[in-house]
Amino acid sequence: MPTTLNPYLSFRDNAREAMNFYQAVFGGELTLSTFGEFQASDDPAESEKIMHGMLTTTQGMVLMGADTPNSMGYTPGASISISLSGDDEAELRGYYEKLSGDGGTVTVPMEQSPWGDIFGMCTDRFGVAWLVNVNSAHGAPETRQD
Repeated sequence: MPTTLNPYLSFRDNAREAMNFYQAVFGGELTLSTFGEFQASDDPAESEKIMHGMLTTTQGMVLMGADTPNSMGYTPGASISISLSGDDEAELRGYYEKLSGDGGTVTVPMEQSPWGDIFGMCTDRFGVAWLVNVNSAHGAPETRQD
């Protein structure tokens, strides 16, 4: 799989509603995973919130989104990140290192994620948020469809 560049939208408590809306607009297959499914939050109030949503259309468009955890700041209008994903770990780590270096900041180090992939987050020196995901060899875990 080649490296892809996808928009990743952030929401506060309404990612499920928003992603279902985008599915109604664009069609396609929607997968949603909650914080509870991956034990990704210690806050019980976040267990049903969306940790990761991905809409894939038959035209090849991909739109991703998630609820912002209560522990993280959220400013509407500044709610987009850019997601890089693929199979080439060296290529993706190289992008991550360049984006997070030279004035950038690491938000989440590149390491094994609860869903099995290698994942990291950073903000570049211009304030753009990046999510970098190296697909695991065994594939992603099954996700719920709502």
